[in-house]
Amino acid sequence: MAIPQSFIQELLARADVVDIVGRYVQLKKGGANFMGLCPFHGEKSPSFSVSPSKQFYHCFGCGKNGNAISFLMEHGGMTFVEAVKDLAQQVGLQVPEDDVSPQERARAAQAREQQATLTSVLEKAGIAYIKHLRNAPRAIDYLKGRGLSGEIAKTFGLGYAPEGWRALASVFPDYNDPLLVESGLVITGEPGEENSQGEAKRYDRFRDRIMFPIRNVKGECIGFGGRVLGDEKPKYLNSPETPVFSKGRELYGLFEARTALREHGYALVTEGYMDVVALAQLGFANAVATLGTACTADHVQKLFRFTDSVVFSFDGDSAGRRAARKALDAALPFATDVRTVKFLFLPQEHDPDSYIREHGQEGFAAYVAKAVPLSKFMIDAAGEGCDLDTAEGRAHMASNARPLWSLLPDGTLKHQLLAEIADTVLIDSRELLQIWQPAAPHYKNSSSSRIQGKGQRPKPPEYADAVPHFEEFSGNFADLHDEGAYAASLPALSAAGGFAGRSFGAKPGATRPPRRIAGRVLPAGREDRVLRLMLTDPQSWDKLSGEEHVLLCELPAPHGPLFVWLESQLHEHGPQPWAALREGLREHPHEKHAIDQIAQLHEGIECDWNEVRAILDQLLKLKRQQEMVDLLPRVLADPAARQRYEELSALLKNS
Repeated sequence: MAIPQSFIQELLARADVVDIVGRYVQLKKGGANFMGLCPFHGEKSPSFSVSPSKQFYHCFGCGKNGNAISFLMEHGGMTFVEAVKDLAQQVGLQVPEDDVSPQERARAAQAREQQATLTSVLEKAGIAYIKHLRNAPRAIDYLKGRGLSGEIAKTFGLGYAPEGWRALASVFPDYNDPLLVESGLVITGEPGEENSQGEAKRYDRFRDRIMFPIRNVKGECIGFGGRVLGDEKPKYLNSPETPVFSKGRELYGLFEARTALREHGYALVTEGYMDVVALAQLGFANAVATLGTACTADHVQKLFRFTDSVVFSFDGDSAGRRAARKALDAALPFATDVRTVKFLFLPQEHDPDSYIREHGQEGFAAYVAKAVPLSKFMIDAAGEGCDLDTAEGRAHMASNARPLWSLLPDGTLKHQLLAEIADTVLIDSRELLQIWQPAAPHYKNSSSSRIQGKGQRPKPPEYADAVPHFEEFSGNFADLHDEGAYAASLPALSAAGGFAGRSFGAKPGATRPPRRIAGRVLPAGREDRVLRLMLTDPQSWDKLSGEEHVLLCELPAPHGPLFVWLESQLHEHGPQPWAALREGLREHPHEKHAIDQIAQLHEGIECDWNEVRAILDQLLKLKRQQEMVDLLPRVLADPAARQRYEELSALLKNS
């Protein structure tokens, strides 16, 4: 949904960034501003400043800055729309939903009310479980035996569900409240299991278990995991699927790990609740866990909101290898050139908790550093069970590798892996690609994406950086809300599958010839070329790093607001075709500019990812250079500014 810019401005005017940030960061008055330890990177002396007059925060150490909305997005892992709705709820505003039908608006309001009600019920149960733990010596002894302190138990809100079938009856006045069943706290018996009064049997789902509250990225309790104190089965019991909880989308410990993910630079994905809590106590608070299910694409996508590096930790046995294989399938579509995915296989006699206790923090950190990169694990997985000394075995491996390789997003990593697979199966990479052609049709007619043969160096993308926007395309557009103009704004598909550009208000079938200089098409500006690719291939957004997301979203209008809008669309609806995006753009302040860019995509001119990659590299370079210029006056007097200056200098040297 498109949120009016006027509402965003009113929302930011109503909200106090000091109050919003102060809920997560301990702030102290320092002159005109408030200061605190930066929540986005580890530091011992405060360099994080919040300005009440400018309603802006800025870290002089890591450079993070923004307003109340961007803080909720960065720190809370929310999408743009989620952050706006959350902030609006806090200040008592209703997000406009003019583009939604009354029926849909009513359903959405009912869903929000239901979610708030269920999370409040679960929160109340969690508080009761914490109180029960204080009076449960056996449960306390169990946690102490696992090496957990009271402080870490408090951090994660650990509790205890006592023995007995209806312990929650003392917590909730009406034990027959349907919300107790809907939230997963209470189980209703099957038909035929009624009691003597003819009522369906009801009893607590969790009994005599250590309770681990599961929180969403906003910190709301959405479910529980319960572990037995002995060896009974099942060892772990999770809340069922509910309107607020889906184990295929949620990760245990992610809310608690937000700051540590940035400090450590990676997320460590484990297999159990106890691993997460124990690792947090032993110095690895960046650990999270799947909830009794295989890792899914939703899990991976959620992690990459917080970090660009993920390490999956598994047992070294066959079950661990099978779980790693499923994680590989989930991670491949997100393995862009700017992200890192690794696989850690512990010795069979160890889990993360036991390994770190035996070898210490440094030993565990060294073991994590040796984790298997995604590229190697993918090739190993493809070659498993294949005799590479025979033609049949190599052919079998190539067949296994094809679906895995096809999942990778376009980029340098995908090209390199094609070459490695080709070398392993003793075939030229171009021949292998021809065999796999149905799995990679996008390579067919794109010279810029064609895999080079051995010994050949790929040609760098050509684009003219100094050429301004087209002047002939500015102004003189038809009314964008006129249905004829709207239809004309949708690009026609050429016979080759590309877009045939149309000018607004033109007669059907009429196309405007592209402007040419010396026989060449005059390119658009850099930001517009990135915008065109993202609008026609929204999945490309997932190829970018978090720093690049921020870079694009902070560009001046019209580009920055359009990239912010596009990111919110991706989080809300996933990748959509241009026709759907076009509809969502209605009433957006920069609707005209986005449509203009699509209209300029002429037949035979394709958006080139390699070109966009080069543009992004250059924009990042310019941004870092400007930040160095801004830091220069403070370098001699401010150690944090000097450190940041040196970091930027090193990044520029390596770019």
